[in-house]
Amino acid sequence: MDALEFVRVRELDVAVRIWNPSAPRTLIAWHGLARHGGDFSALARELGSEWRIIAPDTPGRGLSSWSLFPAHDYLYSHYITVAMALMDHFKLDHVDWLGTSMGGLLGMLIAADPQHSARINRLILNDVGPELNKQGLIALSSYFGVAHRFSNFSELQQELSQHYASFGITSDAAWRELALNSARRLPDGSWTYHFDPRISEQFVHDTPRDTWADWANIRCPVMVIRGEESTLLDAETLPRMAETQPALVTLTVPDCGHAPMLDRPAQVEPIRRFLQRTTPHPSAHGSSTQTATGWQHMVQWLAQQWRRWWK
Repeated sequence: MDALEFVRVRELDVAVRIWNPSAPRTLIAWHGLARHGGDFSALARELGSEWRIIAPDTPGRGLSSWSLFPAHDYLYSHYITVAMALMDHFKLDHVDWLGTSMGGLLGMLIAADPQHSARINRLILNDVGPELNKQGLIALSSYFGVAHRFSNFSELQQELSQHYASFGITSDAAWRELALNSARRLPDGSWTYHFDPRISEQFVHDTPRDTWADWANIRCPVMVIRGEESTLLDAETLPRMAETQPALVTLTVPDCGHAPMLDRPAQVEPIRRFLQRTTPHPSAHGSSTQTATGWQHMVQWLAQQWRRWWK
């Protein structure tokens, strides 16, 4: 990480991790349910200096504020508000978006929203889609919905390596880095995870919606990455997704479950190729139309004033 900014969104401070701040191109990378933006350090390293990676910590995770009102703030509608505020803060009219799990669903909702869709150039979904395995969702909400306490750091590291075994991490150094970035010490000296246990309340408070309809409304280029052994995104879902989005680009990561860490060339190079495709900004036509309409209104107003003055 090369920079860290805290952006105030309503009453919460949102931590934003940034790699390559002066790079000519920008990718927003948004993490999964109980993770944080630090997960994208290897992706930033593999993509290289051409890309500025902006990776927020969603409220309730990492270095961001915890909400006093989870039923209001730990919802996709509020995460969209946060995402728009961050784009405005960094002056991003449109941007490429990569999201893991929850972060992918957030990007999908933004790309499908008529009010915000023009702000997403390209969308990359990491092990998530418009239909998710119910048992996988139940397992996620059950595990992350309770507080975890460990008497020492080694216990936390062992538990974390078991729970995230599906990430496909192979080196001891990577496991230790993941544990260090996922832990916080409690006042009594014990250890726990970095997130607010109440983040799982979004499974209770969030309004169900037809995400297949959202998927059909997306107009930007889309890529989907799936762990071969994913417990959340079933293999049978990909062909259905491609029926609605015929230009869909897919990548299946072998020997990996939910969700690939995007930390090695075999996973990152296909992402790079997808991002390098030339595509018109979805906002370009709309912007010129809006400008033309504005001039028409101005001309009409001046004509009205002219007639009033010279009656």
